[in-house]
Amino acid sequence: MDNVQPKIKHRPFCFSVKGHVKMLRLALTVTSMTFFIVAQAPEPYIVITGFEVTVILFFILLYILRLDRLMKWLFWPLLDLTNSIITAVFLSVVAILAMQEKKRRHLLYVGGSLCLTAVIVCCIDAFVVTTKMRTNLKRFLGVEVERKLSPAKDAYPETGPDAPQRPA
Repeated sequence: MDNVQPKIKHRPFCFSVKGHVKMLRLALTVTSMTFFIVAQAPEPYIVITGFEVTVILFFILLYILRLDRLMKWLFWPLLDLTNSIITAVFLSVVAILAMQEKKRRHLLYVGGSLCLTAVIVCCIDAFVVTTKMRTNLKRFLGVEVERKLSPAKDAYPETGPDAPQRPA
């Protein structure tokens, strides 16, 4: 008798690609803000990174508690995409200004480098959000969405009694 495994309806946010990217953004921004505080950077650097930490925490809590599913009247992916773009612009300005202090204040330079890394992660986050938006839009419009098979399924496409057996 075959054991039927119940299908998981959703993947927890913390285990998704989007969750990993958001948490990486949070870690980079918190670390950058810490370096700015220790280096006694100008207040706008600390305020911009602190605001970004607050916004990222808001989105992480929103997705962990699945409030985006409850409040469908707001288009959360668009807000998330807008946040990623605006954050990338502000953090890139902070990174450029902070990295000019390389010779005088090394901690400020490190904080700027972390800001630049956070900008790259923001761009990755924007890509992940737009990919999800495109998939949902295609599903809404009734266009067939390509499903990619896992490499294990591609490796052994044949089935039947004389088909090669998968290694255990």
